[in-house]
Amino acid sequence: MPALVLLGAQWGDEGKGKATDLLGGSVDYVVRYQGGNNAGHTVVVGDQKYALHLLPSGILSPGCTPVIGNGVVVDPSVLFSELNGLNDRGVDTSKLLISGNAHIITPYNVTVDKVTERFLGKRKIGTTGRGIGPTYADKINRVGIRIQDLYDESILTQKVEAALDGKNQLLTKVFNRRAIEVGQVVEELLGYADRLKPYVADTVLVLNQALEQDKVVLFEGGQGTLLDIDHGTYPFVTSSNPTAGGACTGAGVGPTKISRVIGILKAYTTRVGSGPFPTELFDEDGDALRRIGGERGVTTGRDRRCGWFDAVIARYATRVNGLTDFFLTKLDILTGWEQIPVCVAYEIDGRRVEELPYSQTDFHHAKPVYEYLPGWSEDITKAKSFSDLPKNAQDYVKALEEMSGAPISAIGVGPGRDETIEINSFL
Repeated sequence: MPALVLLGAQWGDEGKGKATDLLGGSVDYVVRYQGGNNAGHTVVVGDQKYALHLLPSGILSPGCTPVIGNGVVVDPSVLFSELNGLNDRGVDTSKLLISGNAHIITPYNVTVDKVTERFLGKRKIGTTGRGIGPTYADKINRVGIRIQDLYDESILTQKVEAALDGKNQLLTKVFNRRAIEVGQVVEELLGYADRLKPYVADTVLVLNQALEQDKVVLFEGGQGTLLDIDHGTYPFVTSSNPTAGGACTGAGVGPTKISRVIGILKAYTTRVGSGPFPTELFDEDGDALRRIGGERGVTTGRDRRCGWFDAVIARYATRVNGLTDFFLTKLDILTGWEQIPVCVAYEIDGRRVEELPYSQTDFHHAKPVYEYLPGWSEDITKAKSFSDLPKNAQDYVKALEEMSGAPISAIGVGPGRDETIEINSFL
């Protein structure tokens, strides 16, 4: 079965765009199956750097059809901004397909997201303020607006009215904001209909037919495993399922059709936003990882919190996703450290714990238990094979592989498309 899932195995920002782009020339379809423009991928092609937020990374591969699945929430203004930016740089975006069942991020979803987060104060979740959570809430509450609704003005108006009945009460009586007018929202959304129409398709049918024809389909998750609404560090999570199971529901493809699940691991750990982070560094090492690694959110522009590699969460990601392989990124950033700590377990109330605790309280109190591996000083960015790496770098990779529970099949040694060591082919 030529269907692969590629997802983040930490808190996101692991370098999924680089991994997807590496495979993009060999696959026929690349599918985003969840999230929205709260995700961010940086892809470097030659001397060109592309920052993608909503579009699948495969849009940069000429022979690939990029697909936005039904599980994604779409802000049309962001979508068109990205498309315009790529078109201006000579990238062909005409093959893009968007599910008619994907939900639209409306202006009132963005407003509710921002005012709610401000209202929470110190208890805020750390959202991007882009309306993602409120849109998914509308979807679950069955008052969401889908892309197909743009082509029936009567249905669209009824749905917007239903959604604003409650939201205007909240905005005016709780947050002391002005009510949002139904007509204004409907007019804005209808303004996107004509330009969206060439892209809209029954993507569930398209993808299943492609698999029946032995086409290669890559499902690309946004965010990461520890931000999954069900399996992440709740409540400091996203509002969808970036884990492997989300690919089935977010694209409409059955689990028996998926042959490989690839987890992206950074050679250290980062996260953006609030929430527990056992290996987080507040010292010079943390500053150095942030500076050398360029750790600033593609979408948010916020500095990422940085820490050493956490094997506990890597093992957890292997388990909940059924990972068959890892792609280890940013190994080059660790060059220059005499010793590199790796978190192999947690200490919680005097107990050594080697698996991720299910209790939120325990995870908040978890302290990392480190093993120290010898570092290397040699430049590894020109390495083309595993044997080209210094012995200590090889040993570091082997140790992470053993601790994480799945083979490392590729290693990123630089940001460029060609700065990758392939140990085993993903296809």
